[in-house]
Amino acid sequence: MSTTTTVPSLAEALTRSDILFARQDLESVIAHLGRAVDAALDGERAVFLTVMNGALMFGAQLALSVRTDMEFDYVHATRYRGATSGNDLHWLREPAVALEGRTVLLVDDILDEGHTLKAVRDDCLRRGARRVLIATLCRKVHGRCVDGIQSDFNGVELPDRYVFGYGMDYYEQGRNLPAIYALKE
Repeated sequence: MSTTTTVPSLAEALTRSDILFARQDLESVIAHLGRAVDAALDGERAVFLTVMNGALMFGAQLALSVRTDMEFDYVHATRYRGATSGNDLHWLREPAVALEGRTVLLVDDILDEGHTLKAVRDDCLRRGARRVLIATLCRKVHGRCVDGIQSDFNGVELPDRYVFGYGMDYYEQGRNLPAIYALKE
């Protein structure tokens, strides 16, 4: 006997949400981040490591904004698995590119509490990365971030509300929305 779970409606969530950042604003911010990454790499060929699925949209735009040649790979590690709160880290794909002695640009959609980013960053260092630079599209402003993790490059700051769109999901829906939304409190 199987149980069916009802997925909350994205359309209904949108009626209970505010737009925090529109596409045009985010594109401008991402272009600025690309220039900052170029300056930090100073011509070094780094590994551009995208955290899937959330960073897909941001990662693609950031990659097109960076002029420095990079080698691309991705990881898939999640704590959410379609829910709105996190659990234990679950690895779906580890990096395939050798990281030893290299600079890694770790790209993720959001720095919330930082558990996933810290675990992926620490794994890169365990694999011998010389340094790991972290680029996030957004960072939530609150006091719950784990010790020892921060973005080297961050686009926008968000209030401590449930956010979705521009790569971030609402029950695995809405990642392709062209703006960042937040549920009303």
